[in-house]
Amino acid sequence: MVNNHHPIQCKKDVIWLPKKLLIMSKYSLESFINETKENPQERDYFELEKPQLLEINLNNQSVWTKRGSMVGYIGNINFERQGMLAGGIGNLLKKAISGEGTRLMKAEGTGKLYVADSGKKVRILYLNNEALCVNGNDVLAHEQSIKSDITMLKSIAGMLSGGLFQVKLSGTGHVAITTHGEPLTLMITPDNPVFTDPNATVAWSGNLTPELKTNVSFKSLMGRGSGEEFQMKFSGNGWVLIQPYEEVYAVEK
Repeated sequence: MVNNHHPIQCKKDVIWLPKKLLIMSKYSLESFINETKENPQERDYFELEKPQLLEINLNNQSVWTKRGSMVGYIGNINFERQGMLAGGIGNLLKKAISGEGTRLMKAEGTGKLYVADSGKKVRILYLNNEALCVNGNDVLAHEQSIKSDITMLKSIAGMLSGGLFQVKLSGTGHVAITTHGEPLTLMITPDNPVFTDPNATVAWSGNLTPELKTNVSFKSLMGRGSGEEFQMKFSGNGWVLIQPYEEVYAVEK
């Protein structure tokens, strides 16, 4: 009789395993598929399928996602670009100037939607009648129940840094934001204001209104995209989220 099992010494015992298990490499196609395939057990509305990949489970629902962020979907899902009037007349001028009116896409239907943004890490937040402000470029997706309002930091420094436009998200529902690398949350108190680089600032408490400061002249700022020439000052009670990366944002046309 041919022995199709090979012995493996494990401490003092001998374990017999089929040849197939010994031959199969961890680099085989089957192993690769098993390691990377979608998890069918994930059913939550917003799920972190991978650190850089968001899965949204739609059941005859609508969700707003960053334009161009869709990397795949399963099921019957339709996509519609956000109109300039979405969010009300009050946002029309801001959207026309900032390009925010072309940044969001409405996904509606039933199925699994996968979205990502340039390999950035995804963070899922659930707002319970709460608000936060996010750099417009770092908003990946949010439920339709979440209200979004573009806020403007009126400052020459803000314009030059690319950090003039932020989005205030408020209400109850899921929000997904993105960061380059692992972010850090800094706590703010009246006695301890926090200063951050606008291009490394991702999000902050919805109750805070940052002040843009600079200690150099307008002439010396010209031609600079970011850096320590100017900062965002946060005062009061709250928090601010920063990332270990200075991201220069381009206004979409």
